[in-house]
Amino acid sequence: MPLPRPPYAVEGATALAATLVAWRVHDGWVLAAWLYAVVAGSALAEIDRRTWRLPDAITLPSYPIVLALLAPSGRLLPALASGCALGAVYAALWFARPAGLGLGDVKLAGLIGLLTGALGVQATVVAGMAGQVLGALYAVGLLLARRATRTTEFPFGPFMLAGALVAVAFPGALPWAFPGG
Repeated sequence: MPLPRPPYAVEGATALAATLVAWRVHDGWVLAAWLYAVVAGSALAEIDRRTWRLPDAITLPSYPIVLALLAPSGRLLPALASGCALGAVYAALWFARPAGLGLGDVKLAGLIGLLTGALGVQATVVAGMAGQVLGALYAVGLLLARRATRTTEFPFGPFMLAGALVAVAFPGALPWAFPGG
């Protein structure tokens, strides 16, 4: 059963995310790709929260849109490498435990990798790690509140997308991971 939400919560969260992105991303084409992703990501997060699905109707067309917006930025190659890498990590997670992660999450990981890769490899690592940590914190909270068991599942897309925003907000969060980079 979908959880009710306060009026305009999604719209307000979208506006806050767009403001954060506009404040932190300064390259015009990369900013355009991120602003597109904020709108698409807000829709994906709300749909996933309500239906436990990340629809291909939004995810798949986002690939050529993001690629077209990133192409003039000169950051397409690192974006592609990061998109493939993060997508491969999530594909491996899905392959290891298909019941714990959906293919929609794998497709979304590739998009997040594209976007964060345009900011640098470190942003991709931060996004991947932050999404996992945020999801784990939510799971621990459910366990402590006795609203879940160890086997309880929940939609993971919103945490992945929040992790991407963490990477925008704190792009240098892992200075020890890539010294000098």
